[in-house]
Amino acid sequence: MITSLPVFAGLTLILFGGCAFMTGQALAATWRPLWQVIPYALMLGAADRFLGFALFGGELLSLAGWLLDSAVLAAIGLLAWRRTLVRRMAEQYPWLYVRTGPFSLRKL
Repeated sequence: MITSLPVFAGLTLILFGGCAFMTGQALAATWRPLWQVIPYALMLGAADRFLGFALFGGELLSLAGWLLDSAVLAAIGLLAWRRTLVRRMAEQYPWLYVRTGPFSLRKL
């Protein structure tokens, strides 16, 4: 499934997690819907599997590994999407919304 914990942490969480975070931010900044994070996370998961295979000798065609990597990246992307959308809504429409936390808004 995964090559090793350090490879998973370095490649999936740090490198591709940063990419997923930026993807979520970019989608929210351009007012794209939430569901668009998922296809990008699946593509990032495929790239993650390939780099794990090419650099560290991991298993390339592992469905479980790809789904795990993609799920982690989708979670990071979805959190970034929500955080960015909340921030943009509160900044752009201060007469309508106030932030109540990093992921929540309240209507005035």
